[in-house]
Amino acid sequence: MQNANQQGNQNINQQLSDTFSAMADGLLSGQCDRKTRIGLTLIGSELGEAELLHGAQLVSRQYSDIELVLIGGDQAGAFEHHPASNLTECHQVMEQLFSDKQIDGCVTLHYAFPLGVSTMGKVVTPGTGREMFIASTTGTSDTNRQAALLKNTIYGIALAKASGIEKPSVGVLNIDGAAQCERGLKELQQAGYDIHFADSSRADGGIAMRGNDLLRGTPDVMVTDSLTGNLLMKMFSSFTTGGSFEASGFGYGPGLSKDGCADGQLVSIISRASGAPVVAGAIRLCADAAKGEVMKRVNEEWEAASLAGINNLVNKYKQPVATDTKSDVKADVIAPPEKVTDTDIGGIDILEIEDACQVLWKMNIFARTGMGCTGPIILVAKEDKEAAKAKLVEAKYL
Repeated sequence: MQNANQQGNQNINQQLSDTFSAMADGLLSGQCDRKTRIGLTLIGSELGEAELLHGAQLVSRQYSDIELVLIGGDQAGAFEHHPASNLTECHQVMEQLFSDKQIDGCVTLHYAFPLGVSTMGKVVTPGTGREMFIASTTGTSDTNRQAALLKNTIYGIALAKASGIEKPSVGVLNIDGAAQCERGLKELQQAGYDIHFADSSRADGGIAMRGNDLLRGTPDVMVTDSLTGNLLMKMFSSFTTGGSFEASGFGYGPGLSKDGCADGQLVSIISRASGAPVVAGAIRLCADAAKGEVMKRVNEEWEAASLAGINNLVNKYKQPVATDTKSDVKADVIAPPEKVTDTDIGGIDILEIEDACQVLWKMNIFARTGMGCTGPIILVAKEDKEAAKAKLVEAKYL
C-alpha cells in the first residue's frame, strides 16, 4: 500500500513538474500552451538508431510545440530518455508511459494492433506537392472488405479533421469494391451524413479516383484497402530512392478504430526503411492527431455516420446475398441476339459485373462486360441504355 502511495505521489510530482516547466517555457516564448509529448522508439530500424535520432532532432529544431520522449537505444543527449534493450521492451515502456499519462502519442514500428484497428497515413503527392491522407495503410478495420472500406473512410475523415482540415474531400480509389463503397457513402450522404466528395481530375470526373488523381492529390482523403494503401505509402515515400530509404511523407499514421484508438493509445507507425524526414513527418502527424483530439473526432464521425445508417450497411455487407433479385441470375440464362454495343454503363463493382450482365439478358437486352478507363463497364446498344440502367438500379447493381 505504501509503495502504491509513493508511486501515486511520484506521478503527481511529475505532473506538477511538467506543468511548471510548460509555464516557464510559455513565459519565455510568449506561448502558454502545453507542449504535445510524443514518444519515439529507437530500436528496430534497418537504417539504424542514428537515423531515427536524426528524425527526432529535425522535429526538435522545427517545432517548438512538440516535446519528444525517446524510448530504447542509447542515452539521447538533451531528450528525455527511457531505457529498453529491445523493441518488445520499448513497447512495454511506451504502454506504461501512456498509462501514466506521460505521453500523448508515440511513433514506433512493428506494433501489433488488434483486429478492427487500421492506420491512416499521409503522403506528399509528386504531381502537385499536395498532402493527401491514405485510408488505410496497415491493419484491418473489418474482416469484410466492403465494411472495411466504409470504416476506413470514416477514420480518414476524422484524422483529416483532427489535422486541421474542416471539410476534407473524399475520393475512393478505383479498386475492387470501390463502386459498392461509393454507393454506400452516397446512401449515408443522402441520409444526412456530412461528407464532401472529391471530383476526379479526369474529364469524366466522379468519386472514383484514378492513378492520375493519386499523383495529383485530388482528394484530401483517398480511401482504399490496407494492402493497397501500404503499397502506395511505400511507392510515394521511396520512389526516388530505389526503395531502401523512405525519404518523403508522414509515415503510415495512427491506428484508429470506431472506438477511437487501440486501448486509448495514439500509436503511429513507421517502417524499418523510414528515413529521418519520414520519422520527423510521422512525429508531426502524431502530434497533430493528439492536439486535434483524433479519438474524439472518430467518435463524433462514427456517431454521425451511425445516425445515417452505417451500421445497417455494415451488417448488410456481412450477410449472405438474399435470394431475391440477385439470386435468380445464377440460373442458366441465354444471351439475346447480338447487337452493336456502342455505349457503356459504369459504376458496377467488378465482383458483380457478370451477374449484372445476366440480369439484362433476362430482360432481353443484349449486353457485354468490359473494362474501361474508369473500371468495369457494361456495354449495350445506345437505344437500350436507359432501360438497362433502370433495370440495374432496380436490381441494386447501380
